[in-house]
Amino acid sequence: MQAYQLDLSKTVLIAGPTASGKSALALELAQKTGGVVINTDSMQVYRDLRIITARPTVAEEALVPHRLYGHVDASVNFSAGAWVSDAASVLAEARAEKRLPIFIGGSGLYFKALTRGLSAVPPIPAEVRDAVRARLESDGVEALHAELMRCDPVSAERLKPRDRTRIARALEVVKATGRALPDWHREGLPPLLPRSEFTALFLAPERDQLYARIDARFDAMLDSGALEEVAALAARKLDSLLPAMKAHGVPALIRYLRGEITREEAAEIGRADTRHYAKRQFTWFRHQLPEFEWVKPQATRGWVEGSVP
Repeated sequence: MQAYQLDLSKTVLIAGPTASGKSALALELAQKTGGVVINTDSMQVYRDLRIITARPTVAEEALVPHRLYGHVDASVNFSAGAWVSDAASVLAEARAEKRLPIFIGGSGLYFKALTRGLSAVPPIPAEVRDAVRARLESDGVEALHAELMRCDPVSAERLKPRDRTRIARALEVVKATGRALPDWHREGLPPLLPRSEFTALFLAPERDQLYARIDARFDAMLDSGALEEVAALAARKLDSLLPAMKAHGVPALIRYLRGEITREEAAEIGRADTRHYAKRQFTWFRHQLPEFEWVKPQATRGWVEGSVP
């Protein structure tokens, strides 16, 4: 199979499903070009979750510059907008140092924000968010969905009635700004990377091989301290709606720590959730970001040597 040709005169974007080998590929490219690896994964931003999110190891991070890994506390409701703001600074730094920027990850929304721009929703005040979350716990998601139907029927119709996170988010926006979320989406911010400034690939292994890797990696993470990592996170008693508390494997392992299910049941839930997520990643990138070129892992062998300098 012919090696994939990569244009190294542009910023490189490497996407793909979880456990597809993206990090190793990005590391190889950064080592050979003097580039900087920039995290584009919504869970690997959290410092509390190195093992369970399969972040690069300390040794790997020491080989080449890595940015936006583990720089956010788990108590923060981090957003794509906040990530783009951080990414803009890192991108400027890489260009000033004449390093090749290599954005790598599996979060489609982050890549879409990077290359297509963002809605202009302003930050939500903490008191508004806390009030909505408190009502979510006291009144239930159905009550909030009913209220959303009155003040933002477009969002309410689009969301599933029990989608706690997105219903709370849409209601927070209305209460904080007086405007519905779709109104803000129509007033977008420009992309950080216009189409002419990047080359993008989506690493697409065969499904059966990928799912086997996912299962093996989850078991390896458990053997490497993931359970202790989740126990430390659970001890903080953070809001269960925070993104870090919903990382794949975290909810199930917390249930195990509480004695609600067995360790193997928790592991199987974590493996299954991760496989389902990988399936959604394939679908999302195919429909939302068709400019990414799909590449089989074996087609990237020798890719640096065969790329445009």
